[in-house]
Amino acid sequence: MKICVLGTGIVGRTIAGKLSDLGHEVVIGTRDISTTLNPSSENENGRAFLEWQRNNPKVELATFFSAARESEILFNCISGASTLAALGLAGAQNLAGKILIDLSNPLDFSNGFPPTLSVCNDSSLAEQIQDAFPQTKVVKSLNTMTASLMVEPNLLKDDHNVFVCGNDQSAKASVGVILKEFGWKEINILDLGDITTSRGVEMYLPLWLRLWGSLQNGVINIKVVS
Repeated sequence: MKICVLGTGIVGRTIAGKLSDLGHEVVIGTRDISTTLNPSSENENGRAFLEWQRNNPKVELATFFSAARESEILFNCISGASTLAALGLAGAQNLAGKILIDLSNPLDFSNGFPPTLSVCNDSSLAEQIQDAFPQTKVVKSLNTMTASLMVEPNLLKDDHNVFVCGNDQSAKASVGVILKEFGWKEINILDLGDITTSRGVEMYLPLWLRLWGSLQNGVINIKVVS
């Protein structure tokens, strides 16, 4: 399967590398290729990306538009503040009819750390994406954990949960297949319901950040017990 990963940060690199290792044809999308490949001292992400690229030579780098156009399914690994603009650059026509797995969170760092949420309570970033791109099958997932745990759930010895939210049942089923490729057990994949349920998983992020700060360890996750 040809999969597009939008975003060259740590989340995008982690997802793209895992998908490539699993045998998928992966293209990673960026706003500007020359900037991404510039290893200047001011461009920490550029240096990190070049090192990652040397270890993942099968992953193609392309613009958001080209990456989205050529893909069958997409991962949104762009920061929440930049997501809607970046998806606009990817092109509504290139997203139409496709599954977009949204990993972003609406974190607002304008007043420093810890961030607040730019959208919450009566909406969510995932809902804004779905409203902006109504022909795209948006599925919210994997946003409640650190990047390494997304693709290696066995980093935690105990069972723990990953959530999916979205309006299209078949799209959520397809996302479940990919999650199982990552190592998630079907019993631990929880379908919360339609896209409005993404409000809950996005509003969990302030708590996750506080747990990370308290434990000094980002390899943490939720286990639902009933």
